Amino acid sequence: MSEIIFSILCIYIFILMGFVAKMSFKDAIDDKTITLLNVYFLQVFLTFWGLLVKPIDITILYAPSIYFLIVLLVLVLSALIAKKLFQSPKEYSIATVAALIGNTGNLGIPINIAIFGEDSIPYTTVINLVNVFVVYTVGVYYYSRGSFDTKTSLKNIVKLPILWAAIIAILLSVYGYKPDGVVLNTLMMGAYASMTMQLVLFGIYLYGTQIAQISRSLLAWVLSFKFIVLPLVTFLVLYSIEMDATIKGILFIELMMPLAVANVNLASLYACSPRTVTALVFISSFVFLGAIFVAVEVLAYL
Repeated sequence: MSEIIFSILCIYIFILMGFVAKMSFKDAIDDKTITLLNVYFLQVFLTFWGLLVKPIDITILYAPSIYFLIVLLVLVLSALIAKKLFQSPKEYSIATVAALIGNTGNLGIPINIAIFGEDSIPYTTVINLVNVFVVYTVGVYYYSRGSFDTKTSLKNIVKLPILWAAIIAILLSVYGYKPDGVVLNTLMMGAYASMTMQLVLFGIYLYGTQIAQISRSLLAWVLSFKFIVLPLVTFLVLYSIEMDATIKGILFIELMMPLAVANVNLASLYACSPRTVTALVFISSFVFLGAIFVAVEVLAYL
């Protein structure tokens, strides 16, 4: 368990860096510029690196397909109920999708290694790939709907280069392309820069965020869906199917991950209450520190 805690705390170094930078330089640091640079450029490197560093193994696609079905099931449930509870378009968008965009990469991969060992890497890598598609299709649509109409929101999905980069990278991987050392190093530099900037951006938005001003109903809704409804649905689905216990455990832990910083990127990009989303990501990260220990105990019953 100490490895899990250490993995989480190391990530907070870069979040703290962003917070201190914004506190020190105030308006000299432009939040939107950093968001655009990260989403439209650096995350393209992250996408190519993540998908080309290891060949995609078709035989392990069963686990991520279960992940995707669970996310869709909970998305429909969340969208139907949230529509009746939240009148504000921005709050409805956040309530619908925030809990489903978990930190399956930066946090999910090292935590699964700590619990299940390096054999978990092929599964967590492909699950993270599925999560990327969830973020940049469903996530983009709902966060965009907080400020735009349906047609514009659908257009916003295809405008983002990350989705197209992922499609190209998958095709290259399927056809056996292996980047040489120079290309791989270049992609890795961009990938790590993207992950670091994403965490720094989170810290930047965290500065000036007043948690006390967040709607309590929205906070309760997102945290309940993240740490009660989603794990419960996941447990019921996994309990009812035949699958290796370790793979079930990996799936369960990945779906327990706290809200990803990608939520902040999208909320900022489409002006969907980014500081509210920042606070939700921050709070969910602390709740996760307790929830992960419960999740590990539940693994014995899958």
